[in-house]
Amino acid sequence: MPPPSTISATIEFGRFTVMPLRRQLFADGVVIELGGRAFEVLFALIEAQGAVVSKDELIRRVWPSRIAEENNLHAQITTLRKALAPDRDLIQTVAGRGYRFVGVIRPNRNVRGSASITPTTNLSEPVSELIGREADLEAVTELLERHRLVTLIGAGGIGKTRLGLEVARRLRGQFPDGVWAIELAALSDSDLVLATVAGALKLDLGPGALSPERVANSFGSRQALLLLDNCEHVVDAVARMAQALLGASPLARVLATSRESLRAEGEYLYWVPPLQVPDEGIHGREELLRFGAVRLFVTRAHAAEPRFSADGPTAMIAANICRRLDGIPLAIELAAARTAALGIESIAARLDDRFRLLAGGQRAALPRHQTLRATLDWSYELLPESERVLLYRIAVFKGGFTLESANAVVADASITPSVVVDGIVNLVAKSLLTVIAGDSTQYRLLETTRAYALEKLVEHGEFASFARRHASYYRDLSERAAAAESAQPTAEWLAAYGRHIDNLRCALDWAFSENGDSTIGIALTVATVPLWFQFSLVDECRRRVERALAAFQSGSSLESRREMQLYAALGWSLMYTASPARETGAAWAAALGLAEQLDDTDYRLRALWGLWGGHVNNGEFRAALELAKTFSSIALSSSNPADPLVGDRMIGVALHFLGDQKGARLHIERMLSGYVTPTRRTDFVRFQFDQRVTAGITLARVLWLQGLADQALRTVEETIADAVSINHTLSLCNALAQMACPVALFAGDLVAAERYIDMLLHNTAKHGLDIVHAYGGCFRGMLLIKRGNLDGGLPPLQAAVGELRKTGFVQYYTTFVGALAEGLASAARVPEAMAMIDDALQRSENMDERWLMPEMLRIKGELLLQAGEPNAAAAENHFQQALEWARRQEVLSWELRCAISLARLWYDQGQIDQASQFLAPIYRRFTEGFGTIDLLTARTLLESFGDAPPAGNDNMVV
Repeated sequence: MPPPSTISATIEFGRFTVMPLRRQLFADGVVIELGGRAFEVLFALIEAQGAVVSKDELIRRVWPSRIAEENNLHAQITTLRKALAPDRDLIQTVAGRGYRFVGVIRPNRNVRGSASITPTTNLSEPVSELIGREADLEAVTELLERHRLVTLIGAGGIGKTRLGLEVARRLRGQFPDGVWAIELAALSDSDLVLATVAGALKLDLGPGALSPERVANSFGSRQALLLLDNCEHVVDAVARMAQALLGASPLARVLATSRESLRAEGEYLYWVPPLQVPDEGIHGREELLRFGAVRLFVTRAHAAEPRFSADGPTAMIAANICRRLDGIPLAIELAAARTAALGIESIAARLDDRFRLLAGGQRAALPRHQTLRATLDWSYELLPESERVLLYRIAVFKGGFTLESANAVVADASITPSVVVDGIVNLVAKSLLTVIAGDSTQYRLLETTRAYALEKLVEHGEFASFARRHASYYRDLSERAAAAESAQPTAEWLAAYGRHIDNLRCALDWAFSENGDSTIGIALTVATVPLWFQFSLVDECRRRVERALAAFQSGSSLESRREMQLYAALGWSLMYTASPARETGAAWAAALGLAEQLDDTDYRLRALWGLWGGHVNNGEFRAALELAKTFSSIALSSSNPADPLVGDRMIGVALHFLGDQKGARLHIERMLSGYVTPTRRTDFVRFQFDQRVTAGITLARVLWLQGLADQALRTVEETIADAVSINHTLSLCNALAQMACPVALFAGDLVAAERYIDMLLHNTAKHGLDIVHAYGGCFRGMLLIKRGNLDGGLPPLQAAVGELRKTGFVQYYTTFVGALAEGLASAARVPEAMAMIDDALQRSENMDERWLMPEMLRIKGELLLQAGEPNAAAAENHFQQALEWARRQEVLSWELRCAISLARLWYDQGQIDQASQFLAPIYRRFTEGFGTIDLLTARTLLESFGDAPPAGNDNMVV
């Protein structure tokens, strides 16, 4: 392909006009809308002057910084041909080679001859790919097409120069008088700007004093693009020079890079963002590598060490490094370059010492880009003294802060509130402070900038005083938040106070540090408990509370009310972590004792609920029932009308496990009919869960046991939808573990079960809910076993059952043991299975866990049959006992399972009529759920007996 011709303002062929600088195509004077890539294809074909342009060449030109395929190019060719309409044949396909443009270009005053002349430029060819900037490249190119002065603004190391150079390279074919990069970083004096610009443009000015106007007049009316790079330290002189050049030449464009704007007439700003980094919840290798920051790290690490391989775990570590480095390309490249010597794990572990770690950049780079510290030194030294002081003082904030909080914490006699406001505005303009958009404007320092500024705060001897002011401010803020929590709708409350969570953590860390103030820390811990509850941060709550109690026990003064609140919070947070049951009970007992001393009805109810929950979790259902009754009695004197209804729910749960499903349903439905979900979600804080969601858990289980499977599954779906809508992870995980997963498995809906199990495992892992995560492991094993994958299902089920046994958290444990026994039996490990089911039966007997007795007896009967023929009579006896328990409890679903087992036994013994006459009436008592596994099994059996089910049931399959 011949070199591109020098084409000026317009190109004309047939009825069409192309304006390259504006990147527009006109047909008969009317603009035709073309995307940027389609225009780039057209322009490349025109430049070739009839020569064939290969597909590879077009792809490289149109998609210079990303991987594209031939179908992407074909789509742009199709777009062009549609735009050319009847003249579509102007673009010809050359089979096996590429495309060519066959239109005849009309000569005009804007075409400078027919000779091929390469545009004048001092741009070098890139030696590495620009990664992660595809959208920025498009956006800046389009800005330069519309505006004559564009400034790329951003923090040091963000990649302004690299992006500016790539834009300039992309546009060099559109400026016949050249594309020039003018580097200003090395200038030590603003007076040198004029000479540097004139020298780069090869202007012959002759003797005499330089001025912007003189340089501009010598430049004349050239059609050129000037890249003025690194302007922040000479910004005033650059602004005057840019305006003079643009005034002299209406066809010229200026692209500047700076850490602050030029504030010149007609200037358009483009804030260069950090490279995109993945959220913490993203794990897959392919998904992680879609983010520019991770791609950059992996590419540079591989360049430094060819054996570097970004497998799944390595990609996750790389993603974490990129997050810690705020997606700043320079920091990422410096970190990646160190992987060859230190390894990626060591890089991740050493980021707290990032300024020593991230050194040794490219030798050819500017000095300030060779280490991370030098980059920030450059920006810091350009600040006036008041802004330097403000910068290192606001480093006490972690995460976002407002003008109000900045004034409250950092302002004093030397830095007044008005100076703080002006300083923050200027630090934003100089790319040292980031604005967080939202209902209320907040600001934040990037983590690397904050680490640098904290060093300066320590160097100036002000860290201790401003860390104390910061902690005191957030203690007062949290106490106001705790007071407002019961009087403000939860969504508003979380929006107002949830955004402070990083600063609260930072304040707590300082307060309990060696040089901190534990008194502030204790008060702050108590005040932040509602926030941990609302965000389901169970493990963090436990750690914070234990730290506060340890400080109290070591001598800090603590009033009884705060001690009571801390013990209640400790009991709450211990319930769903792998802590011994006695620790949880001791915390709640301590909270109850203090509530009794203080005559505090609210905390008495909270503590009774906690003790009740502990007994339920430990399988002590009789004791739980008595505590629920005590709760209900005291709740009658509560000022909260919902409290007696909460007592109803607690009684219903205990009755369910004790095998009284009719009584359980009565209490649960009474609770649901009277309970009004409060707009202020104080139930999250007082009783851990959304109470309506939690009531739905028991109702769904009871409905399934009573043979109302369709109603049970609808309740599951509705309850899970409610739990998701309120955005409360703990309520959602409880509903998944106690209702959605088991009911779906009972019903044989394995697709739904898998979806619910995945949700449970994801959320419990993310929030540190150890016990409920173990539930998820059990359910995963059960699902695999039901799908016939014994090798995959038995190990996780056994491991999770062992974990639950070790913690003493045995609610639902008996069910898992029964499932494990069935799995072991399927693997021909009958003796082990028999030991497991005997253990489950003994537990049911000891703990009055009556709701499971029919199923455990049935499983024991099935195991006896599998053990051999002599056990048939014993098996039948167990099936009959199971039936008696099921009928006594009026649980039709267990009764059906028992009947299926007994009918199969009689059928195998040749007693077909007896089996049919026994199973059919039980099957006919069902009114719904005919698509569930047990009813389908019963129907198949009856058909094999020659006793077809009633026709009416045919239309009731779900």
